[in-house]
Amino acid sequence: MEEQFILRVPPSVAERIERLLNESASDDQSLDLSFSDDGRNGTFVIGDDHFPASLLDLPCIEESYKTYDDGVLLKTADIGQMIMVREGGDSAPDAVEYRHGLTPPMRDARRRRFRREPDLNPELVRRVEKDLLNIMNGGTAENFDILSCSWQEEVGDDSGRNARKKAPPAPAAKSGVSVAGTNAVEPERSDTDDSDDSI
Repeated sequence: MEEQFILRVPPSVAERIERLLNESASDDQSLDLSFSDDGRNGTFVIGDDHFPASLLDLPCIEESYKTYDDGVLLKTADIGQMIMVREGGDSAPDAVEYRHGLTPPMRDARRRRFRREPDLNPELVRRVEKDLLNIMNGGTAENFDILSCSWQEEVGDDSGRNARKKAPPAPAAKSGVSVAGTNAVEPERSDTDDSDDSI
């Protein structure tokens, strides 16, 4: 696969690049891109004009395709970085990770679509890594707490299997109603007893 990146330039520079590509190759105007030692900041040169540029990481991976016959697409690269060319007076981005994607739905994608990295105590991480390495090498962990836990079972008349179940409460007798009337049994219903009048 090829290595590719996205070149984002201001509209005035984009017009000049398009004009340069459409004209004959005999013009003396040239394009050049050079980076400083840090690999993130550089200079974009078109003709005699110099523009500051920054290499930024995109929040997602973009795929690049090409075709020879307008029918079959061939994947050529995974694009994860963008070179942003700025006007001379514009400020440089403060982070190496670009917050937005390339399309409007991916605007502010770093905040809206990805969860925040957890705040971890570096000392705690170091201790846990050390304990894991000790355990993997056959040793024991040094930093751990022992919690003791105990529970009691109630011993009653029932066996241990039903010890936790409660007996269902007895229905309370109502005044003025005979006891025989409270034990009336409703006949069982089957599916055929239900009438369906919607047909």
